[in-house]
Amino acid sequence: MSRFLAKFLLASRNGIEARARSNDIDYRLLVPLVLNSAIIQAVYAIMRVTTSYRAIELDLPVIWLGVISATFAILPIFLAVWVGRFMDRGNDAQACWIGAALLVVACAGFRFSTGSVTTLLLLTALLGISHLFMMASQQMLCIRCSGPRGRDSVFANYLVASAVGQGLGPYLIAWSSGSARLPPTGKLFAIGLVISLASLLTAAAMRPAPKPLAHEHSATVVPVRELMRQRGLMAVLISSVITITAQDLLTIYLPLLGADKNITARDIGMLLTVRSVFSLVSRMGYVRVIRLVGRGPLTLVSMLGAGVGFACLALPIPLSAMYAAMTLMGFSLGIATTLSLTNVVDLASAAAMGTVMSLRITGNRIGQVAVPFIASLIAAAAGVGGIFAIIALSLAASGAAVHVSRDKP
Repeated sequence: MSRFLAKFLLASRNGIEARARSNDIDYRLLVPLVLNSAIIQAVYAIMRVTTSYRAIELDLPVIWLGVISATFAILPIFLAVWVGRFMDRGNDAQACWIGAALLVVACAGFRFSTGSVTTLLLLTALLGISHLFMMASQQMLCIRCSGPRGRDSVFANYLVASAVGQGLGPYLIAWSSGSARLPPTGKLFAIGLVISLASLLTAAAMRPAPKPLAHEHSATVVPVRELMRQRGLMAVLISSVITITAQDLLTIYLPLLGADKNITARDIGMLLTVRSVFSLVSRMGYVRVIRLVGRGPLTLVSMLGAGVGFACLALPIPLSAMYAAMTLMGFSLGIATTLSLTNVVDLASAAAMGTVMSLRITGNRIGQVAVPFIASLIAAAAGVGGIFAIIALSLAASGAAVHVSRDKP
């Protein structure tokens, strides 16, 4: 009798999960997920921009901006595949819990530290590890809370929430800065710490994967080498690296561009807010647009549009034209960053989804280590405009590569 009851309860639980999957979207998981996404993106935006301003306060050479940014990505390069395998064993929610806890620790360190170069490097590295856990887990949770038909919609909602957070962070910077050339970094670090505490609450609301599903995920381990041979995957991963790195470099070097052009911190914050708002707008219409245009052409058009926006920043344009460029860039990057996720999901197998998503993050982190360092050398030689010109060319070339690779038989 007890054995029969145990089987009945197990079948009922599996039936509930099956019905949730058949309904395409599990809102009990999606709601805390999108809240968590908005919160942590706001925190990361505040901390990354404020770290750049703290480096300017310390009167560090421009190359140090690249070095500090690179430390955000160094350790995740070596941890990403392990985190992916950890999630393939059904630990996606647990990874989110770990990331939220590390985020709070890093924010507390920024708030209460002395602000030396060594401290900035160490805390930026810890922030990068927390970001790895959070991003990888959130992307896997998007997959778990949706069926195949609802996946594009779930990722669009998830990235809309991300855009809200990415806009809220710069807005708070602009609000707290007034007309000052440099914002109050101590106050901003404190705001980031307070908001990061809310990420713990939303992370705790994410229920772990059911044990049968966890065992199901861990049954097959696909070698990384075999994954990388999959047609089209390499081009998609490279486009993800370029898109995410471009967005990251904008956050890092726009304050430096503002300092060079005597643009106030309020305007820099508002420029980043405009970019985030239009990313949000484009992501809200993403599902309809992709059904109308298709993945390959949409990837090409969105990355070309983002490239044009970056190319405008490389030119000596007035502030009003910079707002127009950020509008185009935000709209295009909103689509391009969404595609950088859904294109990978579209190509990956279910058994290795966590590993593939972590490989995507690994590539992004390699880009975030190498590119900021190279960008700092370019900035030292050719000015900040040279960085934005290189990004523009890279986005255009990568979009074309993805379009061609998807068209190959």
